[in-house]
Amino acid sequence: MVAVGGIAAASPAVPGVRQADVVADAPRDAVRLVAFNSCDKALNGLREAAWPYIGPYGIGGPPVMYDVAGGSGDVIEAPRAASGAAQDQKAAPPAAPTQGAPSGDHSTTNNHEVGVDEPDVVKTDGKRVVSVVNGQLKVVDVATRAVTGTLELPETYVSDILIAGDRALLVANQGGIAYETPMGRGGRPLPPGGTGMGARLVLVDLSGSPKTLGTLAIAGLYVDARQVGSTARVVVRSQPHLNWVYPDYYRSPGSSASENRAIAAQSTIDDWLPSYQLDTGGTHTEGRLVNCDQVSHAPTYTGTAMLTVLSVDLAKTLGTGDPVTVAADGDTVYGTGTSLYIADDHQTRMVPLRTTPTIPGRPGVPAPSQRTQIHRFDISGSGPPRYAGSGEVEGTLLNQYSLSEYQGNLRVATTVGQAGPVMNGQASSSHSMVTVLARKDDSLPAIGKVDGLGKGEKIYAVRFVGALGYVVTFRQMDPLYTIDLSQPTQPRVVGELKITGYSAYLHPLADGKVLGVGQEATAQGRRLGTQVSIFDVTNSAAPNRLAQKQIDGGSSEVEYDPHAFLYWPQRNLVVVPVTDPNPAKAQQPTYALVLRLDAGGITEVGRVTHPNGMIRRSLVIGDELWTVSDAGVMVSDLGTVAQRAWIPLR
Repeated sequence: MVAVGGIAAASPAVPGVRQADVVADAPRDAVRLVAFNSCDKALNGLREAAWPYIGPYGIGGPPVMYDVAGGSGDVIEAPRAASGAAQDQKAAPPAAPTQGAPSGDHSTTNNHEVGVDEPDVVKTDGKRVVSVVNGQLKVVDVATRAVTGTLELPETYVSDILIAGDRALLVANQGGIAYETPMGRGGRPLPPGGTGMGARLVLVDLSGSPKTLGTLAIAGLYVDARQVGSTARVVVRSQPHLNWVYPDYYRSPGSSASENRAIAAQSTIDDWLPSYQLDTGGTHTEGRLVNCDQVSHAPTYTGTAMLTVLSVDLAKTLGTGDPVTVAADGDTVYGTGTSLYIADDHQTRMVPLRTTPTIPGRPGVPAPSQRTQIHRFDISGSGPPRYAGSGEVEGTLLNQYSLSEYQGNLRVATTVGQAGPVMNGQASSSHSMVTVLARKDDSLPAIGKVDGLGKGEKIYAVRFVGALGYVVTFRQMDPLYTIDLSQPTQPRVVGELKITGYSAYLHPLADGKVLGVGQEATAQGRRLGTQVSIFDVTNSAAPNRLAQKQIDGGSSEVEYDPHAFLYWPQRNLVVVPVTDPNPAKAQQPTYALVLRLDAGGITEVGRVTHPNGMIRRSLVIGDELWTVSDAGVMVSDLGTVAQRAWIPLR
């Protein structure tokens, strides 16, 4: 189901959707943070807050191992623990696309907000292409089409790159695998200090042969980052690094729980605060990353995790990042030019609830929390970010596109409940909503909400553009709802379009159109393959699909990582990487699908394949299309996609 925010009036209400839900009890959803004023109070407060969550495995359950290719990653091994009104019926056209706008004569990363760069696996400034392949930083010169620099990065799995001038910031979780708690001897967790450092920042000089200028290792896991100008804000999540004991042949769960509480009772403040190791200019320093008076907390908090925001100016010497820390959890980062938001919907964390509800019809399977806490930091200055308020909304987020700051407010799209088919005679009670939070100096109170979207479904894609917003939900059918957000206290659904399949990523085009990348599906919800659609939302009361391109059985990385999407408006070109489930039908299992958008619909220009490797990213540089895989870089003619050069990277 897709919800699209638009400006409309006098249009009929959509059945089943609660319209103009004015929030009268806004202060209830405001969350204010305060700072600890001494280390003694910090230690006592953190111990007391975490005490109810300390059990046989310390905090949470057995260690969970993650693939860290994209931040915390997906679980790949080990069991998951229980956790616990408008003036005109015609909508204003969407604003100009936020990605694909030229920076000189080359494309940029597909970013959420204009002027805010997001880390990615490939970066270009139009003169060089920088990527990380097989543990090595590779620099390709555009003019000569040759690899001009290689930097070995042993034991560091770099997942993201940011660049500014002749500097690159590589962000990684150390090693190819990250744990919720770092593992030590015998498979037991060790303190994430010393040998347990997880997140790592590497500042690199690209002016000649690439060389490392400095390395900052932090006891915690890298979450995400945003860059404005040459300053990057990097978010790291850490947990208490105590040497917990585990149940084994000689130790029962009850015994190990008691031992773990005793360990916590004897802990020091340094066991709770993140530590660091910094190597720069031939000097090594290490110690406590943040001081006690730099740590803030809400009136109620668990003490089980901390979020630290680091500020790194790529043009300067690497330091400890002027850290600002909150005793809170989070896994979704969204940024504008002046604000950085960190949201926690409790969906991937290991901390159990005191009373753990279960999913209806699935005894023993814990239901996730139905609240999302959001923290805002002011990053308008050149110094460290300033905590600027928190709030809560009902439901859980999809990703960063569920958040959008506009005219002093934050719009948040969430889903409540578990989507799914009828079980034990009961239909799913899931539904989605858009909540508007006012951006105050010390809080984010809710001021408006529209609820009842996609009953029995969950959100698959979200996009807000000005007073317009797009929210896709799906289980069997994909209705396109249009929502008017022009009055923040009275958001209003004004229309819908029912179609099969769904969009997992939405991108604004010019002239009141929106492009969607997702999956076609049967009327029963069975996925059929990748589809690219163009929607006309000029009239928000009557949205319609203008064109559709389907790839039978295919799937695309764009469906879960929008950085893989390329739109080049100068040629009306869209490039989407596609994985073919039947390699026998294709030269390679992956290819870059190049499409042209025109008044008549969507035309396939061609398909770019590599000799081997999976195509991850596509770039436009001048009149050429550059596609990047872990095996190499293909340079193709932008108009015909005919091959011009192949640059191997391994």
